[in-house]
Amino acid sequence: MNLAEHFIHYIESKQLFTRNAKLLLAVSGGADSMVLADLCLQAGFSVQIAHCNFQLRGAESDRDEALVRDFAASFSIPFHLQKFDVEAYQQQHGVNTQVAARELRYNWFAEICTTEKLDFLLTAHHADDNVETVLMNFLKGTGVKGLKGIDPKNNKIVRPLLFANRSAIEQYAIKRNILFREDASNRSDKYTRNFIRNKVLPLLQEKFPEVSGNITGTAERFSAIYSFYHAAMQKKIATIVVSKNKEIQIPVFKLLREPGYQTILYEITKAFGFSQAQLPDMVHLLTAGNSKFISSATHQIIKNRNWLLITPIQSAESELILIQESESQKTFANGMLLIQQTEDTNMITDPNNALVEAAKIKYPLLLRKWKTGDYFYPLGMQKKKKLARFFIDQKLSKTEKEKVWVMESDKKIIWVVGYRLDDRFKVKSASAPLIRFLFQPNTI
Repeated sequence: MNLAEHFIHYIESKQLFTRNAKLLLAVSGGADSMVLADLCLQAGFSVQIAHCNFQLRGAESDRDEALVRDFAASFSIPFHLQKFDVEAYQQQHGVNTQVAARELRYNWFAEICTTEKLDFLLTAHHADDNVETVLMNFLKGTGVKGLKGIDPKNNKIVRPLLFANRSAIEQYAIKRNILFREDASNRSDKYTRNFIRNKVLPLLQEKFPEVSGNITGTAERFSAIYSFYHAAMQKKIATIVVSKNKEIQIPVFKLLREPGYQTILYEITKAFGFSQAQLPDMVHLLTAGNSKFISSATHQIIKNRNWLLITPIQSAESELILIQESESQKTFANGMLLIQQTEDTNMITDPNNALVEAAKIKYPLLLRKWKTGDYFYPLGMQKKKKLARFFIDQKLSKTEKEKVWVMESDKKIIWVVGYRLDDRFKVKSASAPLIRFLFQPNTI
């Protein structure tokens, strides 16, 4: 079976797309993507071509662009071109060159598919790319998903060359007289993938000549394993996790009773930007004190009594918000909270104002919605009162009760925000350092 026949067989056996599908080809000008374009033309598929000029290699980038444009023109294929300012994107989003280029091109590809009403995006990832990906994932530390390598199909992104290695693709290009350009940066070991390709794999092949084939076979087996693993894991997670609005709640004791609870914890948290390297810290959090937390780029995991709470960082929509000692304001669903160090001991009767002795509070503070069972010691009283009873005394409606938040320090409620300070935190010494909390409610 030659490459063209194997190409059709792979698409059909994996059910990647049907013959009447409308396809967008991502073509860089390298051997793999130029061969992909040729194979699609031979097969009679309906295609359009998209080329990204990242302007990172000067005239070389322009020559890549010219090659792909000429190829498209010679076969009257609709051609899409986009020049990107990668450096500007990096500065704006704080990512490296590779991440910036990937985000830019895939966002653009999605726009083309929507505008042109195309069914799938085809990329030219091949078997060697897959081997490199599995090795990179293994060396960096990964779960089962990372060991299955690159998927032939991920939603509308299809990789129909995963069956072929780089050598077979280049031999096909030479035999068919297909022009292509080699990116000189592929020879540089600056990037991890190139280091694996140029240094690590050749050394492994000296001792294990079949290493690439073995890794490919292992990845296929892990792909099958992952299907069962993922289904079982999602079923297990559904019995543990409680999802409430934009907050994920994990009962600590229930999780600890599960065999392999560390793996379950990682599978829950990875969707929120937490990495395998953070797993020891996440496990430690299970037995840590109240209000301890760790963060990803977008979320925090907070220990709150017998729960781990995963909540967006600095999100007004979160139902639990951390307040650090260094912070002077915090926005939440009901409005804004201002935190001020002060020497002004004048007591203000406004319930949106709370004055406490700094020494009596322990950071981080928790700002959260009240819940059934909560109690505090209302200012001026020596006995505790459940909030539910307090709300009845205040004649709050059901809607008003649903909007009440409390501020908590080390498991103790300091303040029912906008209603009453806790008597345990009132100012007793005029000379003590003080903290004033000012609540500015939403006006809408």
